[in-house]
Amino acid sequence: MGSGVTRTLRVGLVQQSCLAERDKNLRKSEAGVREAAARGARLVLLPELHTSLYFCQHEDPALFDWAEPIPGPSSEFFAALARELGLVLVISLFERRAPGLYHNTAVVLERDGRLAGKYRKMHIPDDPGYYEKFYFAPGDLGFAPIATSVGKLGVLVCWDQWYPEAARLMALAGAELLLYPTAIGWNPEDDEAERLRQRDAWITVQRAHAIANGLPVVVANRVGLEPDPSGRTPGAQFWGGSFAAGPQGEILAQAGAEPQVLVTDLDLARGEQVRRWWPFLRDRRIDAYGDLLKRFCD
Repeated sequence: MGSGVTRTLRVGLVQQSCLAERDKNLRKSEAGVREAAARGARLVLLPELHTSLYFCQHEDPALFDWAEPIPGPSSEFFAALARELGLVLVISLFERRAPGLYHNTAVVLERDGRLAGKYRKMHIPDDPGYYEKFYFAPGDLGFAPIATSVGKLGVLVCWDQWYPEAARLMALAGAELLLYPTAIGWNPEDDEAERLRQRDAWITVQRAHAIANGLPVVVANRVGLEPDPSGRTPGAQFWGGSFAAGPQGEILAQAGAEPQVLVTDLDLARGEQVRRWWPFLRDRRIDAYGDLLKRFCD
């Protein structure tokens, strides 16, 4: 069924642990990006909010001081790295847009260091240990792929990865692959069976986005135990498991639970062949989906 046409993109995924010291986190990320570049990656994805601890485990107004403008110190640091290494880099930052207005924002840096675009996280969780609504306003840039020298990137962030609508809208707007910077972990008190259920669900739903849209999916998670500063919970054990999947959901590469740099090749041309065999976009009943705009069909 293949056409023989390929368009190979080597991608790198940096799976890292994070510390309280920003500079140490920057150096960890830098080391991971450099390793991926040395192994031939032309596009590198970092985890969600990788310049700091995952601070959303509790609510503390003082932590808004951690936010920064874009462009700003962190984006400029990574822009210089992208330019030096000649690769496209996707980073994740706590954006200070204006006094009292902050976002969870992914930034795409072109291989010449230029800011190619950004995406502000649209789905904002508010759950025990993930109090993101306190810190982040919902995104207002929509589901728009970011054009780069390596293709049109459908960048989404963490909680967005559970929503088929987000992946679909990126695909309908022309994304050639989906990327998810992520920070997800277990409650350390969860038993092994519950941990496996959660991790399997996380992998399965994202593989399903690849299948339903005929696109590769690339996911970079963080690792390590991060205590809850408030002491109200046992903290979060980020499970890693970063992976890349092809347009039929096939796993191309997957990390374990330790810091790791994954590098794998994506065949971006293959997505069109898969869509010809499984023409989900052709057969969508767009005339019958109006109820998707409702919260619930009572």
